[in-house]
Amino acid sequence: MRRFLILLALLGLMTAPAQADNARERLNHFFQEMESFQADFEQVVLTEQDEVMQATEGRVYLKRPGQFRWDYEKPYTQQIIADGQFLWTYDEDLAQATVQEMDEVLGRTPVMLLSQPRPLEEDFHVEEQGEIEGLSWLALTPREAGSDFEQLLIGMDGRQVRMMVLYDQFGQQTRIRFGDMDINPDIPASRFRFEPPPGVDVMHN
Repeated sequence: MRRFLILLALLGLMTAPAQADNARERLNHFFQEMESFQADFEQVVLTEQDEVMQATEGRVYLKRPGQFRWDYEKPYTQQIIADGQFLWTYDEDLAQATVQEMDEVLGRTPVMLLSQPRPLEEDFHVEEQGEIEGLSWLALTPREAGSDFEQLLIGMDGRQVRMMVLYDQFGQQTRIRFGDMDINPDIPASRFRFEPPPGVDVMHN
């Protein structure tokens, strides 16, 4: 699940302001101005040998500060919901839910760092990587030791982020693409609340 949490941090999909004339500026403008976000996603996890371990898709929602929801729809149904204090994971097929303190499970993962309205450079070294296959790429490397990931890559198409790639400490990578994006929508607070359905087992970690 931590891989998902890391990826959620990179919701850099909005159209950046017109005055931003390079990828770094466009990305910084996005994180400074984004208050809420929703989009479809396709996610693929690869081994160190580039073998597909997992492929999923669904819809994601985010609202600053510290609220998000990740709805897996295919090939299974699962919800991960954060209300700013607690993190819920609900597996509909197993009729099971897990609840944890957000600070304990997320710590210094990017989802906590990037869901806060502050410049990227405070937490990451940001370097432009040039254009590859039609996308302008940036590399984000954590400034502090002990992070759950080695590097995050963001691929931008003009003023939109279309793809991101995460490299973890075990040599695995996770690639994610977004579509049907909506920046700063009015997302109801109920989207980030979870009430276990009757009969669901709740585990407190």
